[in-house]
Amino acid sequence: MTFEIRWERDDYSRIPFHLYHDEEVYALEMERIFRGPCWSYLCLEAEIPNPGDYRTTWVGDTPVVVSRATAEAGGAIHAFVNRCAHRGAQIVRKTHGNAAEHVCIYHRWCYRTDGELIGIPFRRGLKGEGGMPKDFDMAAASPQRLKVANVSGMLFGTFSDDAEPIEDYLGEFGTGMVRRFFHKPIRILGYSRQLIRGNWKLYAENLRDTYHASLLHEFFVTYGVDRATQKGGVKMDARHRHNMNHAYTATDTQADAQAAYAGTAGVKLDRMRLTDTKLLQHTPEFADRMNLAAPTFFPNALLIQINHSLGTRQIRPKGVDAVEVFQTLFGFADDTEEQTRHRLISANLVGPAGFVSMEDGEAIEIIQKATRNERQATNIIEMGGRGAISDLAHRVTETPVRGFWSYWSELMGVEAPGGVR
Repeated sequence: MTFEIRWERDDYSRIPFHLYHDEEVYALEMERIFRGPCWSYLCLEAEIPNPGDYRTTWVGDTPVVVSRATAEAGGAIHAFVNRCAHRGAQIVRKTHGNAAEHVCIYHRWCYRTDGELIGIPFRRGLKGEGGMPKDFDMAAASPQRLKVANVSGMLFGTFSDDAEPIEDYLGEFGTGMVRRFFHKPIRILGYSRQLIRGNWKLYAENLRDTYHASLLHEFFVTYGVDRATQKGGVKMDARHRHNMNHAYTATDTQADAQAAYAGTAGVKLDRMRLTDTKLLQHTPEFADRMNLAAPTFFPNALLIQINHSLGTRQIRPKGVDAVEVFQTLFGFADDTEEQTRHRLISANLVGPAGFVSMEDGEAIEIIQKATRNERQATNIIEMGGRGAISDLAHRVTETPVRGFWSYWSELMGVEAPGGVR
């Protein structure tokens, strides 16, 4: 399947709206990106600490099982497609658990923790009748396996033999960010899922759009959690496929913010006050002293620190017009009970009912609705300038969004002639 795009500009500052709605484009994304030479985030090693532990996840819209082998099998981590080789039923139906083997409920085909098919009821038939053909190769029929890479406890997987080593894929920037978040053992605190009726790329853009937060999220700007006037910026890997938005609290004044946001429709910094300010309390706990750090990893991952809330988010496409955001919250293993409680209080900012996450979902859904039948028009991605894609020491920019589209177009085989990278 091939398709062409008439790029209005070669710096990806104009994206045709139909790319968020085209079923053929979506199918190609699943093939060339999620089942292509990319490394996708799977889960955290801390979620499967013991032999036999497993967790179900997704790579694009492909269901996957991540499991730790039994002690007898060496305890290695494996990932395989969660689809029975027989008739295509989902093998593992629980989100997590512990098992020495996995059995499909339909016809009881049995799989090892690494996904290899090891048992078929009535394989030899009964009383000399029926059964599978004598030359049936169970190993060859086993579900497809993924290569798995472990970066400081963050697990990535790829279907492709052509994927570059994970260290090269993430780059020094990406591996450094993962090490920052997982510099010591962690403890899983909980999960949330948010279904957004919009294309997965809109959410990927949202994570790279650094300046919407202090406009869309009134809570952020009102209480100084994230303001454009604070010290911060955007950093990217050399290929501009991964990005980090970061900021430092208490690096501006109320007067700075009032001057910057004066006349901005709907933003009134003195409109509300919190009776309970626990949510806003932040004592720097990382060496870089950032209170906001949000590195994104193409195509499906975000690490997120907002004050003391720590988590990962996984992008799970659910068709051309829906995406699930799966969030894993964590703290550090040596956190006190008080520290853990404060992380959970901070986590009220995020998730499907969070003070800010609901607004992201709403913004994406109204884009999806308003552009559904548009075949000619494009959006405008010029905040921060046109042309070259580069790091910036401020956050009034959409440059990382153009970096996303630059790499997307390369993988999809539709780069703009002479397009920037």
